[in-house]
Amino acid sequence: MLAAFHRNCIRSSEAAAKYFILGALSSGMLLFGISLIYGFTGSFDFQQIQAVVNAQELVHPGFIVGMVFVLASMAFKISAVPFHMWAPDVYEGSPTSVTLFFAVVPKVAALTVFIRFLYVPFVNLIDQWQMIIIFLSLASMIFGAVAAIGQKNLKRLIAYSSIGHMGYALAGLAVGTNSGIQNSIIYICIYLIMNLGVFCCLFMMKRNDQFFDNMEDLSGLSKNHPIISLSLLVLLFSLAGIPPMAGFFAKFYIFISVIEESMYFLAIIGLISTVVSAFYYLRIIKIIYFDPPKEKFDQVNYFGLKISLAISTLLILLYFIYPSGLINLVSKINII
Repeated sequence: MLAAFHRNCIRSSEAAAKYFILGALSSGMLLFGISLIYGFTGSFDFQQIQAVVNAQELVHPGFIVGMVFVLASMAFKISAVPFHMWAPDVYEGSPTSVTLFFAVVPKVAALTVFIRFLYVPFVNLIDQWQMIIIFLSLASMIFGAVAAIGQKNLKRLIAYSSIGHMGYALAGLAVGTNSGIQNSIIYICIYLIMNLGVFCCLFMMKRNDQFFDNMEDLSGLSKNHPIISLSLLVLLFSLAGIPPMAGFFAKFYIFISVIEESMYFLAIIGLISTVVSAFYYLRIIKIIYFDPPKEKFDQVNYFGLKISLAISTLLILLYFIYPSGLINLVSKINII
């Protein structure tokens, strides 16, 4: 219903239809996986499921199939490859406020479920699920970086960018250590702040009660709206992982966790994907600062929007001054 809020827009209706159909398929897979797990353990409680798994020398293949179905459903919620097909169209067709919701809430919820699901009942089955998470991570990082290069619509670009960023978050979960989990949580916290700032900028791209979300609409933005341009510069640098922005530290923590567990291939692919993704972020900055300006956007009078943009930009820009604040907070989370 949220995706189809613009009833007279074909793209919005298409987005709603795709999300409903694929979401229903995902929910069906989740229920089927939960049913299989219940059938082989006799419980929905994570602690009891863990006790049953630990008591068995050889886990039944049907139980593993149920676990895989649940993981596939959760991968759909965070739009990880190959369950990403809904994200670009839904992001583009939905109203900007709804796109922000899709970019934030489902990802936080699904990653939380990922952590609880993998590291409470199935922590001793890491050999069974680790390669699945590694594949999801690698595929998402590579596809997200490459597919975003040719995009002209900002919301579609954000969709492919989010696919890549979820790959980095999954890389932290794949290592199977407390530090990996903690660094994934730090990554998603910083990513959410960056997303909030970018969408605040999109909300400000309004003229005659119409929102503009094409990349060419940013042409020469620095001439007419220098404050918005500066915020976008900081946020895009951070999304690209350029120091000293918070996004650099988020990826740095993930790479440390991966390298500590000798997953060098995962770290190399992540680094290459970061370099590739930097291209389209820097292209946006080039359009903002070096292309001829277009007509000015309307003056924004929403105080809350300005405050949100200012806070998110400052948090990203000044994170390097006191990074231990977030680290100390997250370090209290010990799952394993």
